[in-house]
Amino acid sequence: MTAAKHLVTIKGVKDGLVFILDDTGEFSAVLAELKHKLEKTHQQILTGPIIHVNVKLGSRSVTDEEKDEVRSIISTQGNLLVQSVESAEPAVPKTEPDKADVKIVRGIVRSGQTLSQEGNILFLGDVNPGGSIMSTGSIYIMGSLRGMAHAGHDGDELAIVAASHLRPTQLRIAGVISRPPDEWGTNEAYEAYMEYAYVKDGVMKIDKIHHLHKIGLNVYS
Repeated sequence: MTAAKHLVTIKGVKDGLVFILDDTGEFSAVLAELKHKLEKTHQQILTGPIIHVNVKLGSRSVTDEEKDEVRSIISTQGNLLVQSVESAEPAVPKTEPDKADVKIVRGIVRSGQTLSQEGNILFLGDVNPGGSIMSTGSIYIMGSLRGMAHAGHDGDELAIVAASHLRPTQLRIAGVISRPPDEWGTNEAYEAYMEYAYVKDGVMKIDKIHHLHKIGLNVYS
């Protein structure tokens, strides 16, 4: 024969007592068991100095009147002083950021400064030498990148770094690090093209922005 489920659990803690009321049973049944325990089976806690009581209702949603019922039952018994009657906050499910979302930021990242964002970022401005821009997603810079950029810094190797003028001191995508070759700063043929960096087979590569559509074949397949 299965033992009946306890609807009220009383636990001693450092600062007093915690009453844990079952959040699945009928509320009237929970109140009835609470009264029974205080009047019949747990009279020993009703003597002596004042004892602070915190009541936990679990995930049960209750009205202020129902909370007052609980307080009334406990407070009228001996030396118990109710401090709180609380329901647990409902859990908020975590959601992953939408990779299609792009946060727009304007300004200048100067030497010694770091701009860090979650998700994809469209930065309207320049990143100067000694400055850094970081994102968990892709980084698109409508301006000059002359400092350091780190895209996908939580490990997303599908992120990219694109800039109108791509002349970084260092590029990082996820855990892949690449320093640009010397000719990046001297080859005038590149000046007319916006470029982007991406990772393929663990190696960082650079291409012109109008080839960005190739990522669907080169990176994601």
